[in-house]
Amino acid sequence: MPFWCRLFLLTLLALPTAARAQDRAALDRSFHQWVEQTVWPDARKAGVSRSTFAAALGSLTPDYGLPDLALPGKKPGVPKQAEFRSPGNYLAESKLAPLISGGQQMLATWSQTLDAVERRYGVPREIVVAIWGRESAFGRVRPSSSTVRILATQAFFGSRKALFYRELIAALLVLEGDHIALSDLKSSWAGAMGQPQFLPSKFLDFAVDGDGDGKRDIWNSVPDSLSSIANFLKGHGWKSGVAWGAEIMEASAPACTLEGPDQGAPLSAWAERGARPANGRLPASLKDEAFLLMPAGTAGPAFLVSQNFYVLKSYNNSDLYALFIGQIADRLRGGSPIKGGWAPVGGFDRGDVQAMQLRLQKRGVNVGNPDGLVGFRTRVAVGNWQAANGLQPTCLPDAEQIGRIR
Repeated sequence: MPFWCRLFLLTLLALPTAARAQDRAALDRSFHQWVEQTVWPDARKAGVSRSTFAAALGSLTPDYGLPDLALPGKKPGVPKQAEFRSPGNYLAESKLAPLISGGQQMLATWSQTLDAVERRYGVPREIVVAIWGRESAFGRVRPSSSTVRILATQAFFGSRKALFYRELIAALLVLEGDHIALSDLKSSWAGAMGQPQFLPSKFLDFAVDGDGDGKRDIWNSVPDSLSSIANFLKGHGWKSGVAWGAEIMEASAPACTLEGPDQGAPLSAWAERGARPANGRLPASLKDEAFLLMPAGTAGPAFLVSQNFYVLKSYNNSDLYALFIGQIADRLRGGSPIKGGWAPVGGFDRGDVQAMQLRLQKRGVNVGNPDGLVGFRTRVAVGNWQAANGLQPTCLPDAEQIGRIR
């Protein structure tokens, strides 16, 4: 091939790369303009000094490798919708066992620290250790991403800009007020920091100095991390001496449409509705008010839970997460596994659920956030639809029903 042909081909091949570089340079300029014209005024108003701001964002470049970015001129990728699987997969023994054995070791190793945490915050040590294990494998998992870079990129390019913008300002305040080195401010790709996996705003509100060294170090200090977890729960309303909940026998479970935190009743009322304990007896501390929890509808175990269960949900807004933490804590005290079984369910994905939720919402049914997740409001809405259509309420649709429910 003649030289001029080879040169022409090389030029053609280079054009896309050059164009991409120009696009990236233009995005970088827009990003830095936004940093100066939008972020700096808000950061200064919040109390961030110019020196802290310049060190954190002055020469920062976005992380274009993050998921869920909506870059200008580019259509965001459509994520593959995961098929719905039984909640029992989340609570599989294989996932619980490592945290139970590891948690037992940590209860022994940090017993004196946990004594102090329980006295100060009134949160059981088993609950604190269960969260610690779930969030960071007892501090062994150490995210290495730059918190500020993550949050700034998501606040400018992400699909949830408002959320990440608030957290970016909060991260700058962490640098300003806690004098943490920028190089030490590390997080997950979603901005969750340290052993408790706090977002910066949660750090500002709930992180505490548990070891008395004058710093709130949730990255390296176990006492700070354990104390911060307990302080978070106390700050969200944890009631000392009240159990998170207990399993009831599946055959004795009341109607699944009675589920949820807005349908509480005294333990005596649940007993009159037929609820019977699956393991001995229900905790007496549930007597004031208890709530029905059926995370798989009638296709799985049933529980009566306290307000403390919903405090656990404030840490991670998921019924299964809170149930997971409660189960780990119970097992650390010598409790037994969940007795009820999980029936096979599925045949639909999150997109199917969201479409169903939007149809129900359109006619005024409260399904919670129409996010494709089968939360308690969606389960109750499904159960009510089933009852209204002459079906036995299961509070979980099958693949055929999910297209009909509206």
